[in-house]
Amino acid sequence: MSDKPSVLFVCVHNAGRSQMAAAWLTHLAGDRVEVRSAGSNPGAGVNPAAVEAMAEVGIDISAEVPKILTVDAVKESDVCITMGCGDTCPVFPGKRYLDWQLEDPAGQGVKAVRPIRDEIKVLVEGLIKEIAPEPQA
Repeated sequence: MSDKPSVLFVCVHNAGRSQMAAAWLTHLAGDRVEVRSAGSNPGAGVNPAAVEAMAEVGIDISAEVPKILTVDAVKESDVCITMGCGDTCPVFPGKRYLDWQLEDPAGQGVKAVRPIRDEIKVLVEGLIKEIAPEPQA
């Protein structure tokens, strides 16, 4: 078991919001947090508009692949965050569950995805402050 907190982002297709959230957390927290993402009905690939929106801020998610949500992924995570998509995680004692109400980027162009990307960044920054603040020098 790792000493660092682990976070699982869950969205039905694991192709947009959860992929952007996982990328932001990895980018902003580095190796201070273990990051996973998954979905109950994974899509064939990551939403191209999400890939483009993240590339605009210097984060490449083009090689990511949607993954199926497993009971083990939930068990291994300290925080499970659904993305306002109606997906539910198996519930285990001692886990923290959050639901971030975010617009679905599916079928939308990059112009519509940018505000979702930016909202996710703000939520991730708040999460980092709670679970993995920068070490004091």
